Amino acid sequence: MVFEPPKRLVRALGETAPDGDDWLEKLPAAAQQAVALRELTVERVQVPGGRSSLVVLVRAADGTPAVLKLAPGRARPEAERAALAHWAGRGAVQLLEPVSTEGVLLLERLHPDVSVRSLPEAKALLEAAGTLRRLWVEPPADFTFETVAERTGRQAEAMRARARAEPEVAALVELALAAREELIAAPPEHRLLHGTFRQSKVLGGERLPWLAVGPDPVVGECAFDLARLVRDRVEDLIAQPSGAATTRRRVKRLAESLDVDQERLRGWTLFRAVESGVRAGRVGRPRDAELLLEFAGWL
Repeated sequence: MVFEPPKRLVRALGETAPDGDDWLEKLPAAAQQAVALRELTVERVQVPGGRSSLVVLVRAADGTPAVLKLAPGRARPEAERAALAHWAGRGAVQLLEPVSTEGVLLLERLHPDVSVRSLPEAKALLEAAGTLRRLWVEPPADFTFETVAERTGRQAEAMRARARAEPEVAALVELALAAREELIAAPPEHRLLHGTFRQSKVLGGERLPWLAVGPDPVVGECAFDLARLVRDRVEDLIAQPSGAATTRRRVKRLAESLDVDQERLRGWTLFRAVESGVRAGRVGRPRDAELLLEFAGWL
């Protein structure tokens, strides 16, 4: 089988690829090797798939359905492996091969076309929040994950540079950076977090109705993880006349349901929305940038 990377993956990795990066060019051969090494039978490449990895639906030699995932080093696949091993299937997809080829993960097969996002909004938020709660555990002692302060510190530098180039976003960037400085000064807890949690990252499963996939794990306070969930379906929120009020109610409801401080959640939601909006503008997605920055302005 020829492993053709989906267009979404090619586009997304093209936005972030450093000069000289040839991971996409080597991907078909790497996928063939990974399949042969494990004696897997390939069913199909998942399309549209993710934005940072190739996802292939396969069957093991004994017929067990599984997922083969290949990701470049900059997507931190070894951190994902360590987090999945630590969660051991509690709230997240099961890792079937704890030690494997670098950048290659063999995972439990979920229902790839059925996510929490397919549910009505209120039910989707409830199920997603319940899944997220199970992931917030003490981090393992045998793997050093990036911290929230470290990750957002890198992001803050890129935000400052963009604000200098585009003065029209400077005010929101300054608000977001000020919120971050206050938040990182005294985090209330130190937990292993999913890192990129949203409704589309929660898929239907057999062991449990819903399980999280695709973490970019980080260690820090729970409000950081929950903040990305607040802006799910942002295009629908923007389209509503009452979008700003709905957003504020969502912050309150999610904070209360997961015992997270409401103001800290609001602050991290502001920072993460501005960071994503600035990044979208930088890589040539002006519509996404506009939506995210408008949303951030409501906070």
